[in-house]
Amino acid sequence: MNPADDFRPRLLLVDDEPANLQILRQILQADYRLLFARDGERALALAESEQPELILLDIMMPGMTGLETCSALKQNPLTSAIPVIFVTAMAEIADETRGFEAGCVDYLSKPLRAPIVKARVRTHLSLVSVEELRETRLQIVQRLGLAAEYKDNETGLHVIRMSHYSRLIAEAAGFSADHCELLLHAAPMHDIGKIGIPDAILRKPGRLDAEEWAVMAQHPAIGSRIIGEHPAGLLHMAEAIARCHHEKWDGSGYPAGLAGEAIPVEARIVAIADVFDALTSERPYKKAWSVEDAIALIKREAGQHFDPQLVEHFLSQLPAVLEIKERWAETSAGSGWQKPPETA
Repeated sequence: MNPADDFRPRLLLVDDEPANLQILRQILQADYRLLFARDGERALALAESEQPELILLDIMMPGMTGLETCSALKQNPLTSAIPVIFVTAMAEIADETRGFEAGCVDYLSKPLRAPIVKARVRTHLSLVSVEELRETRLQIVQRLGLAAEYKDNETGLHVIRMSHYSRLIAEAAGFSADHCELLLHAAPMHDIGKIGIPDAILRKPGRLDAEEWAVMAQHPAIGSRIIGEHPAGLLHMAEAIARCHHEKWDGSGYPAGLAGEAIPVEARIVAIADVFDALTSERPYKKAWSVEDAIALIKREAGQHFDPQLVEHFLSQLPAVLEIKERWAETSAGSGWQKPPETA
């Protein structure tokens, strides 16, 4: 087989005893591509250059020990994510504790038994695959959010700012760390439906008339269809945000006229973050509002457009909000939130 066509996972086996490496070779060579090192220095070099999916590392080695090698791997950003399994005759609880503190994920005890070695390797490689899938999914969601911004805002910084504002509000509201992180990654999808809105409307250098606004108002439903229905997780949250971030607390929003807590809380959070950022950013049809004016509007709209309790949480985070605004400041103008024509 051409090595370039061999897509089996790659393992790095580290042991100062050739006999131990040979045992591991016999157990693993049929299913994996194998790299070998007989000392810690060589292991560090191979890990950085070859990026194996998993490292099996002896503890008792002359020179740099396995514990020291593992610590060095975890301190290097290029190798810190590679899981390490210690292969050792040491079985004392204190030794295991030191190994986990150094960053290992598991232990294999000598003498090695083939079924156990294979099972542990499969388990940890599957965990690596799950994490890679999660990261890939997050990247896809973020790129789709940017796709909408390329139609509507050339820099894409709006989605960065408002997603961080959203996380701040969620943290102040007492959401769990995992929930806040999920919201950070789901929020950029809020305007994905604008992909389906004609550029002539999105980029119009002025206010929209009633007919144009009716077209623009379709973007939440379009976004919901693009993301689709999901039972739980990131895309479930992203769909709810895309569909409901223009609903209003008093029921006067769109597309469904939902009111109060019938609006998903994540969409209520994003509504505040999105409007604040749009108001304080320059757009083709308006100058940027001052922070003071934007805050005054949000306060006035508490209990009407916005969930009043979430407004309080937003205001409590204002210093951090302004830090984010400054960090991701932009000079170019795009289009964004505006009130619909005064027809109601």
